[in-house]
Amino acid sequence: MRSILIPLALLISSAAAHAATCASLAALSLPDTTITHAEAVPPGPLKPPYGDPIASLPAFCRVTGILRPTPDSEIRFEVWLPEKEAPKGKPAWNHRLLDVGNGGFAGTIAYGQMASNLRKGYATAGTDTGHQAEAEDASWAYHHPEKIKDFGYRALHLTTQRAKTILAAYYGEPQKKAYFDACSDGGREALMEAQRFPEDYDGILAGAPANNWTGLLSAGVDVSHTVIAHPEGYISSFKLRAINTAVLNACDAQDGLKDGLLNDPRTCHFDPATLLCKSGDELTCLTAPQVASLSKIYAGGHDSTGNPIFPGLMPGGEADWRDWITGGGPSESRYMLNFFRYMVYDDPAWSPLAAAVDASVRTAHEKMAEPLNATNPDLAPFIAHGGKLLLYHGWNDPAISPLNTIAYYQQVVAKVGPAQAEAAVKLYMVPGMGHCAGGPGPSGFGQIGLPSPGAGAIDQLQDWVETGKAPTSIIAAKYTADRKIQMTRPLCPYPQLAQYTGKGSTEDSTNFTCAAPPQ
Repeated sequence: MRSILIPLALLISSAAAHAATCASLAALSLPDTTITHAEAVPPGPLKPPYGDPIASLPAFCRVTGILRPTPDSEIRFEVWLPEKEAPKGKPAWNHRLLDVGNGGFAGTIAYGQMASNLRKGYATAGTDTGHQAEAEDASWAYHHPEKIKDFGYRALHLTTQRAKTILAAYYGEPQKKAYFDACSDGGREALMEAQRFPEDYDGILAGAPANNWTGLLSAGVDVSHTVIAHPEGYISSFKLRAINTAVLNACDAQDGLKDGLLNDPRTCHFDPATLLCKSGDELTCLTAPQVASLSKIYAGGHDSTGNPIFPGLMPGGEADWRDWITGGGPSESRYMLNFFRYMVYDDPAWSPLAAAVDASVRTAHEKMAEPLNATNPDLAPFIAHGGKLLLYHGWNDPAISPLNTIAYYQQVVAKVGPAQAEAAVKLYMVPGMGHCAGGPGPSGFGQIGLPSPGAGAIDQLQDWVETGKAPTSIIAAKYTADRKIQMTRPLCPYPQLAQYTGKGSTEDSTNFTCAAPPQ
């Protein structure tokens, strides 16, 4: 490692004295790196290699490259650099780096989020983590252990290092601070960075982290034995609305406000058996096998001795379960299938219905925990570097249980101590938000490039890092299709909850305060 770090340090030092043109960045010589393209892009639209065209970008320097740290690696990355001095009224570089992450099994670069960062004056970078594929596809990992390591941790770390070097060469100075903002698998990447590479970033915004990767996907084996193995237990998506209505009727008013949102679903002890059909099968009720399936989805996965593998979903968001849980008919999770077939067992014929739960959990952890899990609660090195971590998770998340993020936060507090944790780590739980965004509640608060009604999560994280002012409440908004604010609500640092004052509109955040949960 020393032979790599010394040339990079010298390069940055040289860059500080001689700022480069955009085109000249193509000639940079970096370890295990090929710069494939470097050009000044004029203001206007951009058509990325995949996805929709991106409109209204400011002028910037676009650098693309490929990293090959092993003979089996091919990690594509891009670095976008705002103009050093922009025309009047246009954003110039704000002297910061804000990088983006991935979702699912990655395979693409988050161009839309990079564009949002660029418009705000950030230099920004992203990577496909070493393969080109849809987010649910892991076939690229079949007999490719080095590609799994690239996906797990290596690609992002190396992209971060190269982005900093390219940035310093272009501007003639390093960034003032470096930040990372991602959700889901990107949340796992965020925690991997904080744990394994604590000096890569000064501030990290991590949403709905899939950090216990092996536990999350192994739990699906146990759940599938109840939900998928018996077709009569399949819950049609046509019944989700009735389930959600029953949950809200039972629990919505518990927080003192009947608004379609559960402030803390852990206090909702909804019994699926209350929906048991009395005579025949109707869309407004559940059969006995369907009651068992719903109970299992709430309970999560367990091994043969009853020990939890990964927590289940929270009540209150059932109306949005179709894409993640029920689909258009009985079928196993594609994430679970691809994980075990192409990463754990290298067996395309593997089926969860023929698999033993305990053996699947054990093998997944033995083979994949090291490259993929980001569960280490010891953030002391990250905190000692001055790092700040802001976690968030939607209570209505249908993909990753919010209880997992709460558990990780509590483990960090226990490991580093309450004082250190309070000074460097915050958690925000978001009522009514689905996976990373969306859902019936306000879910736009400046995360993953989304708008916010005021100082959003990334703004407050930046302020925390650079001035020491810790975030308090963060205002989230629910937007209409034409991006008008429909309602706002404060997000409170865990374990506080937003409480209605009893006066004024319940769609206005100013009529709420953050308070400790009732005992």
